[in-house]
Amino acid sequence: AQKKWQLVPVSERVLLLEKAAEYLEANKADLAREITAQMGRPISQTPWEIDGTVYRAQHMLTAADEALADREETAPEGRSYTIRRQALGVVFAVTPWNYPYLTSVNIIIPALAAGNAVVLKPSPQTPLVGERFAEAFAAAGLPAGLFTCLHLSPESTEQLIAEGKINHVAFTGSVDNGKAVEKAAAGRFLGVGLELGGKDAAYVRADADIDNAVTNLVDGAFFNSGQSCCGIERIYVAEPVYDAFVAAYVEAVKAYKSGDPTAEETTLGPVVSIASADRIRAEIKAACAAGATALVDESLFPEAAEGTAYVAPQVLVDVDHDMAIMTEETFGPCVGIMPVASDDEAISLVNDSQYGLTASVWTSDAAAGLCIAEQFDVGTVFLNRCDALEPALAWTGVKKSGRGCTLSVYGYDAVTRPKSFNFIYGK
Repeated sequence: AQKKWQLVPVSERVLLLEKAAEYLEANKADLAREITAQMGRPISQTPWEIDGTVYRAQHMLTAADEALADREETAPEGRSYTIRRQALGVVFAVTPWNYPYLTSVNIIIPALAAGNAVVLKPSPQTPLVGERFAEAFAAAGLPAGLFTCLHLSPESTEQLIAEGKINHVAFTGSVDNGKAVEKAAAGRFLGVGLELGGKDAAYVRADADIDNAVTNLVDGAFFNSGQSCCGIERIYVAEPVYDAFVAAYVEAVKAYKSGDPTAEETTLGPVVSIASADRIRAEIKAACAAGATALVDESLFPEAAEGTAYVAPQVLVDVDHDMAIMTEETFGPCVGIMPVASDDEAISLVNDSQYGLTASVWTSDAAAGLCIAEQFDVGTVFLNRCDALEPALAWTGVKKSGRGCTLSVYGYDAVTRPKSFNFIYGK
């Protein structure tokens, strides 16, 4: 299927893939309910994921002509030098449960638009996502066999990477599983894209709009119950505004409503599993035992009892970088907040991490914000916003946050290779 597909003009591939995106959009209500049923995000939030998936797909398809266009180089008379982006063959996508459509569309759409076939292994927590993509592509009229969904164990996944007829692996998940992917691919000379963990930080300067910072940083930390690789997990606040920021932040967190994720009024659902909830609670308890102070009364969230998948949202102060809560990825509804005395201290603390996915700076001084942002050792920096992906921009990380790039015109580089055409005419 792939050999024939790569001969189809880019414009025709794009038209078919646009129809698939339209199919997802038309079925948004059903897909949103399925997300909630599979991983627990409140129904008040899941439709947004389908909107975002369609938006990203449309952007990447719009960018396809530019990203895949031939590059003509200057050549002597009678010759032509051309560089063309060639499809790799079969792209294997391994995607997680926390944003199952968004993390999948980042690789699936550009891979197909570039002329590849795709094999998707969705998370066993959200298996229907792969089936729904298959339905969308079938409804759009893509050739049979071009997209395949496989439900695989970790062992079978590693076997496919090590032995299967694939040409690129795109993995989104934990650092440990990313290491397993690299190990399985060793010696095959495959391209391996890895989007791994995050411990994303925010720095609030004294000249920031505090109300705006609080609103966005609460949402950035607690949306999807904090289960986002680019969610806010640590905040550094300039000392002059620290007390006011913390007080406003805690009040905003208390406004969340936990409960049945199928109820429209619920804004904080369960985390993905009881095991995950137990791990998050243990990390919070360990921080408090080491001197941290918890500012949110957990009795406000009675569903969050031991033995359940519900975790009360928590704000910790009196924290430091000797605590796992400020250094290890929590992936849950908890954030630590520290005061800082200067920009330099904030930059040092933001960069004091094994991860480097995103960071944000909050200030009314754009020039100062740019200067600070340039010093953050991360793949994406934000000014007065956070926890957001723009498909026009490259999505990438450094350190243990991974390797490679998705989205933007640069996202097409991972799923193609340059092929040179050196032609002499009339000989």
